[in-house]
Amino acid sequence: MSFRFRWFPRLLSLLVVGLAAIGSASGLLAQEAKSHRLPKRIVADYVYWSKYQTPPYAAAQIPYHKLTHINHAGVSFDANGNLSVPDGFLEPELISKAHDAGVRVMLLLGGDFAGIQSTGAVRALVDNVAAFETQYGYDGADIDWEYPASTADRNFLVRLMALLRKSNPNYTLSVDVAPWGGSGYDLMHLQTTLDYFNIMMYDCAGPWTAYGQLNSPIFWDWHDPEPYECQPGGSANDTANIFLARKVPADQLNMGTPFYGYHYTNINQEFGLCPNSAWTADGDCDNTVLTVSYGTDVKKRINRAGWQTFYDPIALVPYMLKADGSNGYITYDDAFSTYYRTWYSDWSRGLGGMFMWSLDADYDGHSQDLLDAMYSATVAGK
Repeated sequence: MSFRFRWFPRLLSLLVVGLAAIGSASGLLAQEAKSHRLPKRIVADYVYWSKYQTPPYAAAQIPYHKLTHINHAGVSFDANGNLSVPDGFLEPELISKAHDAGVRVMLLLGGDFAGIQSTGAVRALVDNVAAFETQYGYDGADIDWEYPASTADRNFLVRLMALLRKSNPNYTLSVDVAPWGGSGYDLMHLQTTLDYFNIMMYDCAGPWTAYGQLNSPIFWDWHDPEPYECQPGGSANDTANIFLARKVPADQLNMGTPFYGYHYTNINQEFGLCPNSAWTADGDCDNTVLTVSYGTDVKKRINRAGWQTFYDPIALVPYMLKADGSNGYITYDDAFSTYYRTWYSDWSRGLGGMFMWSLDADYDGHSQDLLDAMYSATVAGK
């Protein structure tokens, strides 16, 4: 137990330095924003349905000068390679505002990967993507496949990305990858066609766990009672080690960070066991865990409304408990952990940038604390 407490001086010093940098870098931030030559990538996942949320978040709310790339989410495809474009997805203002700010916009694309492998309609998919991007002004594609697992999957993903690259050498192409790596990714071949990989370093916690784990540790806390729920690659540090060891160039890696968290409603401590896991069919917490956005759900509770914030002294991320000891545990990221995760990934490990899921979840109707922290760490580390 004494070892855990030796981390607190480090944590407090990092908190002071990080928050001071966020507040003191305004002149440098303005200079970088004007030139839009950010030293590292900041890639935002932007979901089309956020414009219908409360508060609404649409093209008009996006601070483009704090980003380098946007993945526009919502389009899928079927086994024949046909695109499914939801009503309300098209947003010409998004493309025009992003391009005016020098930001590239990619189509975030998922769909029936197993089906299209079996039909052999991959060329139809590539042709349809190319036609859609030409018509509406997109700059490339981000492929979200959760997750390729077999040799066939591995080979198909290489082929798909090669065909997309051949269809337009100027595309920005990326793949969202699991933090544990996995045999479904032929990283050596993929890196020849991709611009970068987005590491999805989040969802270590959630309804699928029996314990209240941490959503996205920066360093792995070995006190976690169910490491197999997230390891290997269970922290920013661990997943960076995995991809770098597999010879992916550091500048082709973007570290993921969540703008959301999880509220475990029936436990009252970090790593607490959900009592209902004793009788749920899968042995997990299930519907007693709620997804919460930072901007609208978490921010208003930080050391308020009966909640108290703590920091895991090893993982270096916050969590909340009810001040009176009653049930309630929230795992999330705040401005400090986002700042430090960005600084650590970009500047200590030398990765190429950051990305987040999702851009709107940080918005409270007026400000975006987590995006500000990410941007500040990106620029201040230069």
